[in-house]
Amino acid sequence: MFRMMVGLVCGLLVVLAHGQSGVVSGRVVGPLGPVPFGSTLIKGTTIGMATDGNGHFTLKGVPTGRQVLLISVVGYGPVERMVHVRSGEEVGMGDIRVERSTADLEEVVITGTLREVSRSESPVPIEVVSTKLFRKNPSPVLFDAVSMINGVRSQLNCSVCNTGDIHINGMEGPYTMVLIDGMPIVSALSTVYGLSGIPISMIDRVEVMKGPGSSLYGSEAMGGIINVITKDPAFAPRASVDMMATNWQELNLDMGARIGKGRVNDLIGVNLFRYGDPRDENGDGFTDLTLQERISVFNKIALARPEKKLASLAGRLVSEDRWGGQMAWSPAYAGTDSVYGEAIKTRRWELIGQYQLPVRERIVLQVSANGHRQRSWYGTTPYDADQHVLFGQLVWSKRIEARHDLLAGFAYRRTTYNDNTPATSLFNADGAFVRDRPERRPLPGLFVQDEWSINEHHKLLLGMRLDRDMDHGLVHSPRLAYKWSPGPRWTVRGNFGTGFRVVNLFAEDHAALTGARNVVITEALRPERSLNGAINIVKKWPGEKRAFGLDGTLFYTYFSDRILPDYHSDPDLIIYANLDGHAVSRGVSLAADARLAAPLRISAGATFMEVFTTQQAQRSDVYFAPRWSGTFAVSYDLSLRWSADLTGQVYGPMRLPVLPNDFRPEYGPTHALLNMQLKYRAGNALELYGGVKNLLDFVPKDPIMRPFDPFDLTVNDPISNPNGYTFDPTYIYAPLQGIRGFIGLRWTLS
Repeated sequence: MFRMMVGLVCGLLVVLAHGQSGVVSGRVVGPLGPVPFGSTLIKGTTIGMATDGNGHFTLKGVPTGRQVLLISVVGYGPVERMVHVRSGEEVGMGDIRVERSTADLEEVVITGTLREVSRSESPVPIEVVSTKLFRKNPSPVLFDAVSMINGVRSQLNCSVCNTGDIHINGMEGPYTMVLIDGMPIVSALSTVYGLSGIPISMIDRVEVMKGPGSSLYGSEAMGGIINVITKDPAFAPRASVDMMATNWQELNLDMGARIGKGRVNDLIGVNLFRYGDPRDENGDGFTDLTLQERISVFNKIALARPEKKLASLAGRLVSEDRWGGQMAWSPAYAGTDSVYGEAIKTRRWELIGQYQLPVRERIVLQVSANGHRQRSWYGTTPYDADQHVLFGQLVWSKRIEARHDLLAGFAYRRTTYNDNTPATSLFNADGAFVRDRPERRPLPGLFVQDEWSINEHHKLLLGMRLDRDMDHGLVHSPRLAYKWSPGPRWTVRGNFGTGFRVVNLFAEDHAALTGARNVVITEALRPERSLNGAINIVKKWPGEKRAFGLDGTLFYTYFSDRILPDYHSDPDLIIYANLDGHAVSRGVSLAADARLAAPLRISAGATFMEVFTTQQAQRSDVYFAPRWSGTFAVSYDLSLRWSADLTGQVYGPMRLPVLPNDFRPEYGPTHALLNMQLKYRAGNALELYGGVKNLLDFVPKDPIMRPFDPFDLTVNDPISNPNGYTFDPTYIYAPLQGIRGFIGLRWTLS
């Protein structure tokens, strides 16, 4: 009888326990799709299981109430999700995304070799940046966000219209090739204006390759490559919204949605940005930040094909209006000499597609096209330009005997450019204008590459590219890379290569259109060439609770036939000529990443460099190339819901363009731009964030020379202007926005 009563009581307890429990299910996915054999566990219990081959899991008997789901996968960072369990119900978590662990550095990269390989196996050093880093200091556009990458700097080229470009290791923006999904979309004219309007919400990761990459990518890849990889529609969130505002009344909205499932998936993204509150905090009479209205629409369609063959098509439309200048300026003053302003209207479209041919061999056709239309006024100077770029590339890859990975391809790029300057105009013998003469520049190329795995410790990469330019004939770009892995946590890489660039001054150098200066070209310009060598060493100390990694690079780049502007010979002119000498960019960069304990993560980097030109035995530092710079990001989880981020960039002295007898220092001061953010996670889908940018309230002094006389009406007055200063807004080395607060909301539906 006693045993029977005990059995009945136990059975009753089991029934009651089952009635007070529920079920939690979901799927674990990573950057490349479902993650099998991952560990799932309800924290504080023994209820857990491994995900199946498709990443699915189902946990039964989960106690009711608020529980924490812990997901742990080797090679990925741990993930915790709050879940509210109700009695007798199943809670579907949907897709839970895990990210590659920074300790193992096993991200998949494609930029260095044009094929997907793990970062540790790539013979070419590639830095991989996920949008998680960008979210530590939220920014409306990629242009501002990339400054968080060590050795990469967003440089403003004008303190009036706030246009800019991206510098890598001190080299100017035209030496940086910006790709979207491997396609040369942002180049030439759009280098200055096309970087705005790339929605952060559409980006999966950014890959950075420092040093020439012309052996694979042709012209412009002299200083480095930034490849923006957009999200795969099949694994993107169902819907996402990111709204941010600052106390400067900057308003930004990112929206994304995934439509369809199965064979066809469509990812749509929209970015809206508006700033319409003119401010003049430094009292020079000019706007500190250009007024902007921008809309960018992005759409990417991916088709699931047999044997995982590639097929996708993406498009983007960008419309932006911006102006900066004297506070009293309005569109009615455009082109007049009464109130100075710089107004720029940009209309841009892009198409990107890739298709793997239905043949046994792996052959991929990649195509892209873009059109860029710009209508501008720089004071009384109009600048109207149109650019169209058509690009196609056929790439064949094959593995031979598990030792050689061969890659070969044919590329063709055609650039059509026309503007209202003498560069694209035809004149008769009397100097009278006859007609427009748009520049049409075809650039076909062939490339071949062999990645030879000598053994498990040694790998050698050999590459060669031939391009044919209509003015300069055949241009060859060889490449050599070597990787040695003496142990599982050590990697040593050596890279050597060349680069070349065909220059379009009016499309790339904003100073040519700023202020009252005229442009003089003294000779038929030759294409620029570069020779680069770099040694990279990576050491990792991985661990479950603590991890540490070091990445160091020694680099040297030698430039010949470099084209430089001369600002000093005549204050009213900018004179261009090939450098009768050479230029050098050399230095060392160090980066460290640490996870000291579960709530604390630290990453930091520093670059020490010399960037200079030598002409007729005279050495001069290149403008806007700091002698040293550093970046850091510190994140701390205050609790399961609260976290804090401290980020910043520090820059050493850099040479700045000054006028003769200029009272402003030729070298800018050491300065830091620090930012702080606090985040609150309200459940699995909603995140609130806010913080302060430019904590130290640093702004450049005297960024504009003679702001009270922008049309140089009294420039020749010896009494009021004894030094002959002219209006010049190029002395800008940091944003003119001081300390400001921001607040935002981020919602994601998996």
